[in-house]
Amino acid sequence: MSNEKSADNAAQLNQLRDDIDSIDASICKLISDRARCAQTVADVKKSSLSAEQAKDVVYYRPEREAQVLRKAMEMNDGPLDDEEMARLFREIMSACLALEKPIEVAYLGPEGTFTQQAALKHFGHSAVAKPFSAIDEVFREVEAGAVNYGVVPVENSTEGVVNHTLDNFMGSNLFICGEVELRIHQHMLVSDVTKTDSISRIYSHSQSLAQCRKWLDAHYPNAERIAVSSNADAAKRLKGEWNAAAIAGQMAADLYDLNVHAHKIEDQPDNSTRFLIIGSQEVPASGKDKTSIVVAMRNEPGALHDLLQPFYSNGIDLTRVETRPAASGTWNYVFFIDFAGHKNDELVSKALAEVGAKASDLRVLGSYPQAAL
Repeated sequence: MSNEKSADNAAQLNQLRDDIDSIDASICKLISDRARCAQTVADVKKSSLSAEQAKDVVYYRPEREAQVLRKAMEMNDGPLDDEEMARLFREIMSACLALEKPIEVAYLGPEGTFTQQAALKHFGHSAVAKPFSAIDEVFREVEAGAVNYGVVPVENSTEGVVNHTLDNFMGSNLFICGEVELRIHQHMLVSDVTKTDSISRIYSHSQSLAQCRKWLDAHYPNAERIAVSSNADAAKRLKGEWNAAAIAGQMAADLYDLNVHAHKIEDQPDNSTRFLIIGSQEVPASGKDKTSIVVAMRNEPGALHDLLQPFYSNGIDLTRVETRPAASGTWNYVFFIDFAGHKNDELVSKALAEVGAKASDLRVLGSYPQAAL
């Protein structure tokens, strides 16, 4: 009986493998068909342009890609979860775009940072991601046209806003073209030479050290905490330091060949960071959008009420309000505001007109698709 059952199982497995091979062949054909269709779309776009103009065409359309990802999740009926299905579509679209010209993306480096991880999550692994050492440099590269887009961190759910990113927008003509939300898992990393019972210094970015404060207090209360420019820089420092550890993500561990001594040591298990995609062009509506503005109000009683009232009266959901000192003088402030909707939506346009009538300055930083992944 057992031999018969074993033979039946073997036959069933062979049939299932044949089915998988057949499905794989269909998937390959369909992906190739999609890639050829994407090439035809590119040819149609270039047909009305001169040879010189065609060199500068960027085929990436943030609103279209967001729509495709949302549709993929809507069509998904399992067993893969929606986000996994969307990630597969993201990589297919990234590879198809690269057939014409890979997207070039600047990000806050060095290699192995969470910002690089966010860039690859948003643009796919066929994009050419280039690290830069400062947020200012990322802005400059995009403004100069040396890259198509930039990726910069803007806020963390535990430690709050990244002020340096907001400050750069005040002197820039770039637009926000998208956003990425990334779940942040911090790991304690060691090298092959680390004596784990003698760790006396721990390297990491200041925000990561803050995100792991309680865990460090409990496990390494006497170790010196040394803030460096990035988690990746912390990981790079470990080689040759027998009494040091670093706090960084899995990408840094893989890149610099380090071992994870302790997993997920962040104090808040839902710790996440939001990143912004910056570019030189405005983005049409995708159907589920967000808008970011910067507003300077006149220094007079009721200014904050005058700023917020138009959003309330038009039923617009504010998702973030931040205040930063203005460059114009002491005790003057500007407000960075995120809200649901696209600037061309009727109610949003009405609210912005009302705010603009009361503000001393109003600039729309961008309307862009809400993070699909």
